[in-house]
Amino acid sequence: MPLDALCLMPLAEEIRKAAEGARIDKIQQPGKNELIFSIRGPSGAKRLFISIASGRARAHFTELSFENPQTPPMFCMLLRKHLTGARISSVTQPPMERMLVFELESYDELGVEAKKCLYIELITGSANVVLTNGDGLIIDCLRRVEGDDKGEKRRLLPGLFYKMPPPTDKRNLLLLTEEEVFSLWREANPGKTVDGWLLESFSGLSPLVCRELSQQFLGDIGLLIGELSAGEREAFPKKLCDFVSGIKAGNLKPHMLSDSGKPFDFSCMPITQYGNRMELCVFGSFSEMLDAFYSRRESEESARQRTQELVRTVKTLRDRRAKKLANQKEELKATLGRERLREIGDILMANLHNLKKGMSSVRLPDFYSEDNGEIEIRLDPLLTPQQNAAKYYKEYTKKKNAERHLTEQIEIGEAELVYLESVLDELSRATSERDVAEIRQELQRMGYIRAKSGGKKEKEVKSKPLRFVSSSGFQIFVGKNNTQNDELTFKTAGRFDLWLHTQKIHGSHVVVSSGGREVDDRTLEEAAVLAAYFSQASGGQKVPVDYTLVKNVKKPPHAKPGMAIYTDYRTIFVTPDEKLVQKLKAE
Repeated sequence: MPLDALCLMPLAEEIRKAAEGARIDKIQQPGKNELIFSIRGPSGAKRLFISIASGRARAHFTELSFENPQTPPMFCMLLRKHLTGARISSVTQPPMERMLVFELESYDELGVEAKKCLYIELITGSANVVLTNGDGLIIDCLRRVEGDDKGEKRRLLPGLFYKMPPPTDKRNLLLLTEEEVFSLWREANPGKTVDGWLLESFSGLSPLVCRELSQQFLGDIGLLIGELSAGEREAFPKKLCDFVSGIKAGNLKPHMLSDSGKPFDFSCMPITQYGNRMELCVFGSFSEMLDAFYSRRESEESARQRTQELVRTVKTLRDRRAKKLANQKEELKATLGRERLREIGDILMANLHNLKKGMSSVRLPDFYSEDNGEIEIRLDPLLTPQQNAAKYYKEYTKKKNAERHLTEQIEIGEAELVYLESVLDELSRATSERDVAEIRQELQRMGYIRAKSGGKKEKEVKSKPLRFVSSSGFQIFVGKNNTQNDELTFKTAGRFDLWLHTQKIHGSHVVVSSGGREVDDRTLEEAAVLAAYFSQASGGQKVPVDYTLVKNVKKPPHAKPGMAIYTDYRTIFVTPDEKLVQKLKAE
């Protein structure tokens, strides 16, 4: 996944063509490890994005928008001081190195021409951006490096002379003659795999590219050199030289691999080693590809982080509610014997003549018992007989009222518990920041979490349900959260559209837009698969899915978002199928 030197070659050329001769208009630093240079030249206005973030180090033109901090960081201010208005005289990539060198022409405070150099190092684990003057003295770095006592680590600090990253002991494949390639191949360790030998021998080749060369040249990955046939051993170096010729001829093109629509990896050549498991997409430019790849990856990562935070919050709310509910149910149990309290009051009132103040207990006939036996009743000696009877009546009334109140509260609590569980289910399927933001706003509206205080008001986020098309051409809509489920079922759907939901399992509302037509069995089954897939039972088998007409679905009074009751339904059993879901998904 990291940007290798081979992939950087055509990207560097892409940047060079647009940037050479251009001037820097604006410099921004949206994040700790990110820079954006707005440039203007013969090819028009461009925005060069630079990142030195771990695992995401890169430099390319971008069309994306970034939010900048209110106060620019110090390094950003320094770059603005030295480079605003500077002309980019050249852009180069040291041979098979993961770095770019920008030579710049600017003017100092006295109007004297001053040359500068910007080194963009994209090496995994030590990526950096370094600004030097014309003499090679470091003005500053995005990431300052103190070095170590052994001197094994470069020091990158203001005032020091800039040194290039130390070279590796690997060979530059592009500079080797055919004879040298054949010679290295003959000396190769037979116990090494082909892709392993390529990776250890030549600079600039990623593990992905090395595996792909083995796949394309030999039809497999992980083959030992010693296991190759005589014909394979003879043909391999020739194919490798042909590959180099293709590179020099400019045959490198931007390719992105996707797994079920999610960005997986990218390369400068077609990748065949995954077979049909991966989708391969070719882009018009390397910048366009990297923009698409990292924007989706980073969006998913950001959504994942936001999801985790919200999941923790909702789980805390759920656990508190569950604990409170358990306590309320215990309290309710304590009210079950309240009728006996009233009966004791009645017995005392019927025997007031036999009672007097100061008695701590009394034994009286129990006319409520079947055998007309006696009952021992405890009394408060400080109270009169009438007050003791009133005390039992009062306790009876208290427990009767408590039962009514607790029953109501338990019903509310159980509904809240169901609702919070449904929110957790939705969060498990959230794939973007927008999805998470919608759920967060719903929780804010319901009073479960507070909106952020201070600053500008958070913009209301509203997206559309997922849309699918059945094999028979029916449109199928799937709600992504409770608010959207309500909107889909009770506002958007027609009365005679088909409505589906997993039976007694949290999941999305699914609506088949029939348009007055009868829904065929195939569409019904596909819609049921969607309902099962977008539910808590997505990993199960033979999931029960209820279906009925929308007109039979009602919203209970004061119910939480997404809650519904339905009648006149039937049930179908299906198994979630991800491939079918992807197949039915509309663009």
